Amino acid sequence: MDTFIDILRQYPAIALFLTVGTGFLIGKIRYRSFSIGSVTAVLLTGVLVGQLRISMSGPMKTVFFMMFLFSIGYSVGPQFFRSLRGAGLKQVLFAVIMSSSCFGVTLLIALLLSYSPGETVGLFSGSQTCSALMGVGGDAISRLPLADAIKDRELSIIPVCYAVTYIYGTLGTVIILANFGPKLLGGLEKIRRQTKELEAKLDENSWESDPACVNALRVAAYRAYRVENEFFKDGKTVKETEAELKSQGLPLYVDRIKSGKRIYAANADRIIHKGDTAVLCGRREYIVQDHGLIGPEVSDEKLLSYPLEKIPVLVTKRSVTGKTASALSGQRYMHGIIINSITRHGSNVEISDDTTIEKGDVLLLTGHHSRLKSAAVHIGHMDRPTTSSDLMFVGLAIFIGGVIGAVTIMFGDIPVSFGTSGGALIAGLVFGWLRSKRPTFGHIPDSALWIMNNLGLNVFVAVIGIEAAPSFISGIKEVGPMLLVVGAIGTSLPLLFGLWLGHKIFKFHPAITLGCCAGTRTCTAALGAVQETLGSSLPAMGYTITYAVSNILLVIWGMIAVLIVS
Repeated sequence: MDTFIDILRQYPAIALFLTVGTGFLIGKIRYRSFSIGSVTAVLLTGVLVGQLRISMSGPMKTVFFMMFLFSIGYSVGPQFFRSLRGAGLKQVLFAVIMSSSCFGVTLLIALLLSYSPGETVGLFSGSQTCSALMGVGGDAISRLPLADAIKDRELSIIPVCYAVTYIYGTLGTVIILANFGPKLLGGLEKIRRQTKELEAKLDENSWESDPACVNALRVAAYRAYRVENEFFKDGKTVKETEAELKSQGLPLYVDRIKSGKRIYAANADRIIHKGDTAVLCGRREYIVQDHGLIGPEVSDEKLLSYPLEKIPVLVTKRSVTGKTASALSGQRYMHGIIINSITRHGSNVEISDDTTIEKGDVLLLTGHHSRLKSAAVHIGHMDRPTTSSDLMFVGLAIFIGGVIGAVTIMFGDIPVSFGTSGGALIAGLVFGWLRSKRPTFGHIPDSALWIMNNLGLNVFVAVIGIEAAPSFISGIKEVGPMLLVVGAIGTSLPLLFGLWLGHKIFKFHPAITLGCCAGTRTCTAALGAVQETLGSSLPAMGYTITYAVSNILLVIWGMIAVLIVS
């Protein structure tokens, strides 16, 4: 056992993977409908592993935290900016009221128990999981007119009180919001159903990101017909056949021809004879109509087995802007290409012959690779799907966000900043929104986002548990177990008030209420746990604004608390 412990201390990365892996294993255990979830399990496992006094030095926690917040912002950026007009200001007001309740409850506890400024700062920062408050509060104490010995004692007690209250501040928030919150807001199954309904409203095809789902609707159809109509008794070219189909109101293309045992490409001058088999392609609503001109439909596996591509193309060319869908389809470079869908400002546009194409639209086109490549040159930018991530985009976006977040603006003696983690969140929101508007850069596959989200959050939580564990036990011995109790009260009461406030007064959607409470408490672990419980990233839409507002307000409240208590 001693050898095993020495290995973990010498190689802390191994201890980190042990914590994350064991946490996910425990998080999968269910008793009836109850499960603590991976985030809570990883945190508890980290606290246990941390008793071995393993040093987790370096910026690992910050790196994974920023990765997680960026992925959250990137995922919800488009919906977030669409919702700003309606719920944005309400969420700001919610953050102001709830952060004020955090301040009021903590200050009341400090005054009733006659806590010193250092104990108050530690209690406030730990119970509200606002680490930045420790630094600002400590700076405020250092400027108080106190003897140096008293100042040193007050400054040294801050991290001790922080460690004692921070464990429940994080764990309690996770449990209340992820386990009890849904029950208080109407029941877990009901909220999951409401969340899926809202997701469907925001993105009607959000389920398509599930790799287990396939769309029963096939807009672009490719079907084979045996040529028997007398129209072909003397042979007709592909061009003549397509012209005849179009004259009957059927804008379809001949894509392949089988004559005998040989298969030919459908060039314009290729002759189609009776007895041949031809593949027609076009939009579903046209191809399901009766094609007596050709003959009966047949199942020819060999003829229909060939590769096609379905690729989004961003409209940037002036020559395309303003054309109707029918006029665009009639262009020579669009021969054999089917417009599956048109997306405008993140929403699908209903397609008809009179639908006007606008600059910035994204056309989902189906056809042969060579034809799509040629058409994209005339339309705009082809955004070919890929399994690789644009790491240049990810790295520079987080860098820009981190720099912006690191900038501190002084309002008198009060420093105000979003912090590097808040900057990463803002960068994710902005660049995720830009990606939806101009999908010419910044592609991140869903699987890569899942890794950034889940691994980023759980590594961050694991490091928190491992780092806080040793000082948690020693801190209780030094300041007494009563601080643990009042810290739990300081954490729980504002949360319960916030759930009531969001549900009854602001009437937010339950998933948004849970996200707003996690954001106002600046508790990212709780956001991850709520998303895991609901199986949705929708709570992040309530987290982003409230996190940014509370990150600033809690620091200001902390400085005011120091002045009042002193």
